[in-house]
Formats: sequence, structure tokens, C-alpha cells
Amino acid sequence: MSGSLHLRSVDVGYGAEPLIAGIDLELTGGQCVALIGVNGGGKSTLLNAIAGLRPPMAGEVLLQGVDVARMSSAERARQVSVVFTGRPRAGLLDVRTIVGLGRQPWTGHFGGLNEGDESVIEEAMRIMDVHHLGARSLQRLSDGEAQRVMIARALAQDTPLLLLDEPMAFLDLVNRVRLLRTLRDLARDRGKLIILSTHDLQTALDLCDRVLLIHDRRLWSGTVDEARASGVLGSVFADEGIHFDKATGSFRPR
Repeated sequence: MSGSLHLRSVDVGYGAEPLIAGIDLELTGGQCVALIGVNGGGKSTLLNAIAGLRPPMAGEVLLQGVDVARMSSAERARQVSVVFTGRPRAGLLDVRTIVGLGRQPWTGHFGGLNEGDESVIEEAMRIMDVHHLGARSLQRLSDGEAQRVMIARALAQDTPLLLLDEPMAFLDLVNRVRLLRTLRDLARDRGKLIILSTHDLQTALDLCDRVLLIHDRRLWSGTVDEARASGVLGSVFADEGIHFDKATGSFRPR
């Protein structure tokens, strides 16, 4: 199933003042989308609102044409999977069991895994290159390995929309590029809509299809080429000591 996301006049934030206001956005599947902006600008808050984990201050978030606020938790889990930054508490569960938990929306808490479920789990572990870690507990993994395991669990959930909050935070450059290429190919090959927040601006511009950029409590949306040509990247990060060179399409310190 191809992903579909529609935000109508959405405000997100905490308290009385929105971090981002007046969001009108429509995205379809087959895209890997980078969500960027300065720290504290509302990236994680927006992802939580899209996932239905925190209600927007105003407006509607529609997944596959249905208001996420009207979905049960089980329905949401079949539509959107989320990977947050940080190592979850998983006790002594081994990697394969953790990835298998991604199938719960389809099997129920006490449902057994059938041959199809096992195949989905195997493929998710292969895609994220964690198959060789299957018998190890999450506690014994590096931060980067643990992050790949949690992404594999989200892939096993097999939803049309995948949200990732700083998925490259614990990865070196080679593995950041490898992960983003994998996510981009998944989006294009399977019609998924993948949205990831990141501070790795250059890698995102090089490999993502579209950019969502938070600036002055507004959300700008466009293709990577539009972002490079518009000058919006330079204006957002001008106060952060970073210059965006439109001629080369790259960032550099001032």
C-alpha cells in the first residue's frame, strides 16, 4: 500500500504558543523526505503529531485519508511505524525477537507468527544488515547496531508511512550514506512514504527526494532541487554560522 499524508491547517507545539503554525501539506508514497531545522524548532513534535502520539494544537492529520485522531492504536500501528532516537529498554530480548515485535499489529499480542510473518522478519533483518546479530541481546550492541535493529523492527511492521527521528545520530559517515540509500530505495521500490528528521544536511540533500524545512514557525516543503535553488536553506541557517553555496549545492562554515 502506498503511503499518503495530508496535514490541514495544523499547528503543533506545547502550551499556548505553537512551534510550527498553519501547516498545509500533502505527501504521497514513493518518496524519502528529510525534515530539517534548527534545534528546538519542532521536528520531533511534528513527527509525534503525524504519528498520532501527540494531538496537534489545531487542524487535522490524515493518514490514507483518515484522521489519525479517530484511529484506534491498532489501526494507527498498521498505518505508521516510528523509530525514535535512543536505545529502548528491551531487557534481555534478543534481536530477532525485537524485530518480530514489529508484526504485532498484524498478529495481535498473543498471535503466533506464520510463515509469511517469518519471511517479513527475515527480509527486514537482511535489509538492515542485522541478521548476524539475531541471537544477541540489545544490551550487547553498539548504539549504531541498536539503531539498525529498531529500524528493522519498523520495517517488519510493514506500514505505508515510516517516521524516523534522527536515525543517523549514532552512525559514521559511511553508514549514514548506506542507511539513507536503503531508505530511499525502499520508498521508491515499495511506494512507502518515509520521513526522517536529521541534522546531516548535506547527506539529506544528496540522497533524499524532498525537504521539509522548519523556519520562523512555518514549514516549507519542496523538492531537493527547489530547496537548493530557492535560497531558503541559506536563510534558515544564516544565524547558525553556516553558509549554503547555491553554486555547489553544499554547506560550509562562514
